[in-house]
Amino acid sequence: MISKRFTFLVIVRVVLLLVTVFLFQWIFADPRLFFNQVILGLIVVIQVIELIRFVNHTNRELTRFFTAIKHQDFSISFNQTPLGKSFKDLEQSMSGILDAYKQVKIEKEAQYHFLQFMVNQLQVGIIALTNNDIVIINPTAERLLQIQGIRNWKFVQQRNPSFAAEFSQIGDSGRKLIETIVNGEIKFLTVDVSTHSVLDIENKIITLQDINAEIEQKEIEAWHKLIRILTHEIMNSITPIASLTETMQSMLTDKSGSQKDLTDIGNETISDIRFSLNTIQNRSEGLLRFVEDYRKLTRVPKPNIGTVNVKTFLSGIDQLMKESLQRKGIALITTVDNERLTAMLDPSLMEQVMINLITNSISALEKVKDKSIWLKAYKYQTYTIIEVTDNGKGIPQTELKEIFIPFFSTRPEGSGIGLSLSKQIVSQHDGRISVSSIPEKYTSFYIQVQAK
Repeated sequence: MISKRFTFLVIVRVVLLLVTVFLFQWIFADPRLFFNQVILGLIVVIQVIELIRFVNHTNRELTRFFTAIKHQDFSISFNQTPLGKSFKDLEQSMSGILDAYKQVKIEKEAQYHFLQFMVNQLQVGIIALTNNDIVIINPTAERLLQIQGIRNWKFVQQRNPSFAAEFSQIGDSGRKLIETIVNGEIKFLTVDVSTHSVLDIENKIITLQDINAEIEQKEIEAWHKLIRILTHEIMNSITPIASLTETMQSMLTDKSGSQKDLTDIGNETISDIRFSLNTIQNRSEGLLRFVEDYRKLTRVPKPNIGTVNVKTFLSGIDQLMKESLQRKGIALITTVDNERLTAMLDPSLMEQVMINLITNSISALEKVKDKSIWLKAYKYQTYTIIEVTDNGKGIPQTELKEIFIPFFSTRPEGSGIGLSLSKQIVSQHDGRISVSSIPEKYTSFYIQVQAK
């Protein structure tokens, strides 16, 4: 509607100009009408100037309008023109558009401040990076990394180089437990990194959480459980040893407490003493084996991690356990989602983990008719998952939380170090091992390590 009015007014002015020019031309040759010619000439000039001003005014107003939008200047006004209703409608429309943009900006600012407020209230550190610029950071992250006021990641690297070096190993996506020093105190931070692309610009989101309190609590609980198990095992060995020693002492002394003569010691007494000594020897050897098992837990070698083809690795496990499984009538089924699937691991150490898990499965399958063990490997996000499943007796829910504790075993003949040792090995690969089980149906162990 506005453009039609503008066109109409331009046409009117052009027609009036043409009429004036025509009249000027018509009287131009008559010298008697000299003053009329001058007047018409001035009118023509005025009409041309007014037409130019009329058109240029629209261009100027549109230029002001687009410049205001470009620079987000919402203070500009378009209500000062005296050129009629057509321009008034145009200017009102432009003012309305600017008001709408202004409202959108206000809402956007309000949302941003609300988001900033929520982020600042979180007890988890949050950092948003675009290239090396810190776009968002909350006080928790500044406190954990001691980087108050810093808005460039390069300065963070200079301020806390040990953290930056550990952080760089995560890459664009991943999770890592990082040890750092804050105000002279050692802190353990779980660091999660994810990368998102917005308008072809990569934004890295970093979350940091101080888990010192949780680690300390878990350490205390672990020590209590370990001390309880150590005490139990040692007492089981020391008690009969002390009892048998006392019994032998009584066999070798009379009622007055004096040592018996050799003539007073019969064959039956000697036989009892030998039996007691054999028992003491067996319990002592058992205690030595227990101490040796404990030493194994504290001497796990550092893994030599490299890129390993998972299918080749599992094929080696299959060949290693094949004969033992066939003797017990157990089927071993191996499936790998992708023949090129790789994992970052130490083959020799992870082989020990697989042997421990398969050995546990063999024990769980003793009373099962159709015995099967499944080895599965697949990729999940940036991780490779190796799954060991059997259809054995399963593990009760009450025991699932205890099975990785050193010396805890559900088997009478078990040492209780296999799963604990396996967990340590997997942890040294920056991975994790978990379990799920339904009694009398299945048990599955999941080993999660980084894919290449």
